Order: sequence, then C-alpha cells, then structure tokens
Amino acid sequence: MRPSAVPAILLAALILSGCAASSGAEDVLGNVPSPETTNAIAQPSGPIPAAAVGDPAPQASPPQQALRWAGEVPEPQALVPANRPVGMPLPTDKPVALLMPSNPAGNAMPDVGTRSPTRGQIYGHRFRDAKPINFGSTSPRKLAVHGVDVSRWQGEIDWETLRRQGANFVYIKATDGGDHLDPMFKKNWRRAKEAGLKHGAYHFFYWCRTAGEQADWFIRNVPREANALPPVIDVEWNGESSCKRRISPARVREKMQVFMDKLERHYGQRPIIYTAPDFYRDNLKGQLLDYPFWLRSVAAHPSKVYPGRKWVFWQYSGSGLSEGVDGKIDLNVFNGNESDWHDWVASR
Repeated sequence: MRPSAVPAILLAALILSGCAASSGAEDVLGNVPSPETTNAIAQPSGPIPAAAVGDPAPQASPPQQALRWAGEVPEPQALVPANRPVGMPLPTDKPVALLMPSNPAGNAMPDVGTRSPTRGQIYGHRFRDAKPINFGSTSPRKLAVHGVDVSRWQGEIDWETLRRQGANFVYIKATDGGDHLDPMFKKNWRRAKEAGLKHGAYHFFYWCRTAGEQADWFIRNVPREANALPPVIDVEWNGESSCKRRISPARVREKMQVFMDKLERHYGQRPIIYTAPDFYRDNLKGQLLDYPFWLRSVAAHPSKVYPGRKWVFWQYSGSGLSEGVDGKIDLNVFNGNESDWHDWVASR
C-alpha cells in the first residue's frame, strides 16, 4: 500500500528539530571554561566574563594617524643582544684578578672591564668595643670600609640599623663540616640583602670530614648570586670542636685545595681564606700566595702578626658593640679606600 503523506511530513519535521537541538547544546558547552589549570594559575572563584566588565560594546575605530618620530624606530630591548654573560662567570672564562689590594693606601687597580654605573653609599664607622685596643698609627679606624661577620649567636639583627652604624659588608656563617647549617643563615642572608649590605657566606672547615663532602654541603646551602662576595673557608684550630685531629701542614693544604677548587668552579670566584695566627703559623706561612686572605688580629696590625702576607679583610675585634645587635659582634675592615672597595666589588 502507498504510505500516507502526513506521517512522512511529521518524520521530516522531527529530524530537523533534533539537529537544531544538538547544535545548540554544543554551542553552550563550547563556552564553558575548562576546569584544568596550570600550577601558575589559580582557579577563579566566580564566572569568567567574556569581555572586560563595564566595557562598552566594541565600536568601529577611526583610522589612526601615524605618530611623528624624529629618528629610527628603536628595537624592543628584549631583542637586543646582551653585553655580558648570563649568570656567574666560570673561572675558565674570567681570570683571577684583583684578589687583594697591595697596601692600605691603595695602588692603581688593573682594568676590570665594565663596572656598575652606580656605587653604593659607604657608611662611616660608628661601632664601639667592649675591649678596645690602641692600635696606634695603624688603627683600623683610619680605613674607610668597615663590616661585620655574624652567625646564630647574634640572634635577631636589625639590619638597617646595623648598616647605618657602619656595616658596609657582612659575612654570614653558613655551614660547618658536611652536615651542619647555621639555623639563622637563610634569614640573615635574605635580610642583609634587603638592607643593601654586600654579603657573602663562610664555611667552618672540619678536619674530620672529607673536603669534597664539605664543599658539596656548602654548595647545596649557599645561593650562587651574581652580586655576592666571594665564599670564605674558615680554617683554624678549634679546641671546642669534637674533632681534635691536627693533621700535617701538607695534608691541611691538600684538603683546603680540594674544597676551594670545588667552590671556585661553582661560584666563579676564588675563595677567601680566613685564619688565625696559630693556624697560619703552623700551616699557611709562605703558602697559597695566589689566594686572598682574611686575617684575625685583635691585638696588633696584621703586618706585625702575618709579616709579608697580603690581605683583603682584617678582623680587628671580637668584642664589637653596635646598635641593631644584642651582645658582641666581630668587626672587620677592608684593606683599601672607598675607591678601592668599589673597584674590588665591581670585579667580583
């Protein structure tokens, strides 16, 4: 039998209405934001507007006029090649230079390449001393750039006040041996940087651990910052240490060399050696002449205690007093004038 025309018409109408309904659902789902986010993007708590809230409907904009410009259109700065290497230069790229001024008066400094166009303010010495020493004509007060070294024992420090008292640089205790981190190191490092002090870190060398382990521990905990002062290895005999070993001078220097070589490769700066008179006499006199030294001498000028040794820093007091710090603090001075200091810092 011939089918009736009415059912055919109804069937066609149903098919057309189904297609239209399906298309509308896809359009709606296509505008729903995905629930997935990256780690750097927080999921918004409210609906996401399709355009900026409050913006009028887009209008046809009038033709723009060309801006008048007297010269060539500058390139975007992000596309201009950098004039310096990224990150810290490695020792193979940058020869060791300007390790130490030759005398407190300061000689002409070798060319150190491009220097910072700005030089930080130098604050005058305002420290006091619980046990003052009369150094006579060689007083550290005659030198321009003073600083401090700190550890957990100074507790909470008011860094802005300490800087105004005359701390133009600070060395911060970082590590001991191969497993001890000073609990105040990270906070002191951050706060000193925020206060604008030139800052570096030092490691207390432990004679009962391998040099490689100690270097790895220091590197693990001390940031590699482009503007940080060179790392310091603190070598001395410490009667309070649990390690009572006193190895031979040759073995001392061998272990030091392993440690310093690792740090120099990582930080791109030759480490500074901090030492005291007895340890220097036993192990370092006349040795390691191509390394900068930081000398402890709290009763006389370093030239009397370490004759013939060039130095960068002199620790002249272990009983300093300063606003911003509770208790005593070590006081140090740079071997040179303000210009020498800026040149030395620029060469790091």
